[in-house]
Amino acid sequence: MGLYDFTFYDLINRNAVSFKERTAWYEVDDDRTLTFIEYKNAVDRLAQGLKNSGIQRGDRLGVLGKNSLEFFLMYGAAAAVGAIVLPINWRLSAEEVVFNLNDCEPAALFVDEEYQGLIKENKSKLQSVKSLYNLKADAGNFAAFKALSDHDEEFSAEDSAVSADDGLVIIHTAAVAGRPRGALLSHGNILFSNMHLIYLFGAAPQDVHLNILPLFHIAGLVMATSTFHCGALNVNMSKFEAPKAVALIESRNASVMFDFPPILSSVLEEAEKSGSDISSLRAVLGLDSPEMIEKYQNLSNGNFYCMYGQTETSCLATLGRFNDRPGSAGKTIELAEVRLMDDQQRFVAQGEIGEIVMKGPMVFMGYWNLPRDNERAFRGGWHHTGDLGRFDDDGFLWFEGRKAEKELIKPGGENVYPAEVEKVILEHPAVEKVVVFGVPDPKWGEGIKALCQLKSGELLEADALIRFVGQRIASYKKPQYVEFVEEIPVAQDGSCDREKVKEVYGGSQA
Repeated sequence: MGLYDFTFYDLINRNAVSFKERTAWYEVDDDRTLTFIEYKNAVDRLAQGLKNSGIQRGDRLGVLGKNSLEFFLMYGAAAAVGAIVLPINWRLSAEEVVFNLNDCEPAALFVDEEYQGLIKENKSKLQSVKSLYNLKADAGNFAAFKALSDHDEEFSAEDSAVSADDGLVIIHTAAVAGRPRGALLSHGNILFSNMHLIYLFGAAPQDVHLNILPLFHIAGLVMATSTFHCGALNVNMSKFEAPKAVALIESRNASVMFDFPPILSSVLEEAEKSGSDISSLRAVLGLDSPEMIEKYQNLSNGNFYCMYGQTETSCLATLGRFNDRPGSAGKTIELAEVRLMDDQQRFVAQGEIGEIVMKGPMVFMGYWNLPRDNERAFRGGWHHTGDLGRFDDDGFLWFEGRKAEKELIKPGGENVYPAEVEKVILEHPAVEKVVVFGVPDPKWGEGIKALCQLKSGELLEADALIRFVGQRIASYKKPQYVEFVEEIPVAQDGSCDREKVKEVYGGSQA
């Protein structure tokens, strides 16, 4: 920790002084609360326990579990000793979980009871993992989480020498080329993201964040850390349930939350049905339809904030209130430069479409152990997002889709690359060709559709194919819609004509 460094652990120390007895965390499942000074003390005990167990600066700590106080403590303790949290998406298949763990080689793994069977069955494949621990409330058969804090030693961060540029978390992105990539985010990345959200939301210690997005997701993480950063309260739900969420908004005066479809629609429907008062919800950030956004604003008198960002940009690149320019993704955040480039890496004129590129302290440190990918992503001194956009005359960014090589589908806020789903579908012995693409979906915003051409003489039901995919990769990646055709349209070079497919078969599935 140098003179000019400031890490997430420094923030924990700062908040223990500035907000001492204010409540930092409320755990809904078991009615637990923790003040800022109690959080700091718990982090120190856990950090010393990690050191005693042999964890050193730069080691990875895998976490496979739902949102919990223990999960958030892991971020604090890792920050203190200079370790890197490796949160695993619990919706992934066993094969995908094993891949992500082996990709980053964690020394220890902290697991909720419901996922311990998966880890036990695959332990022989996880050569780097030396220690297995329970995560939430010490349920399970692994080593006790609380045992790490059961000692009398005082923690000192002096010998950890953690820098603001050191890694804090690795979050795996969707499988752009058939394999996920671990995006390494530093302490500085997360803290800059916090400061942007605090400033743009006007966040204050009086705010209450309804913590419903998973802590393995960049949006869930920075919403929780920015709430913590400004001395506000995180009300944590391990699982989103609309009736419980609405009850918490009313009883706890929740003022801020992040929305991916269908979260907001479920909250509004439940509030109307139950007659609950959600007027405290002054700010919602995320993605949703204009109709749903207007319904929220009319019901709560709050503001909906639209944005553009990625894991690789620490969640944010642009942000703005929906009402300032409906349909846009807002304006460039204060400490970033966002530009648009053509394929020759030349900046395009105002109003023209180009690839969204960015530089500044929000840009991630790179993909874990993928130097060639990093060289391409950071070519010319800019982070190339693979997404397309245009700026209007007033500087608002309008999202215009994705470059062909980075075509992406976002069902309910998750990222799914068509190539990954196509690869699995082609493993089915009855399928000759397939094109997977995004279609409008009334519930999830965007749905996954598979257009399939079967081999001669083969028969296959849509439900059977959907089950086939869901047994091999994460359930959220399986297609919601399947259509069989005699022949998939082809381009002049003989490849599948994706644009023609989307034009003919890509209408609303409602």
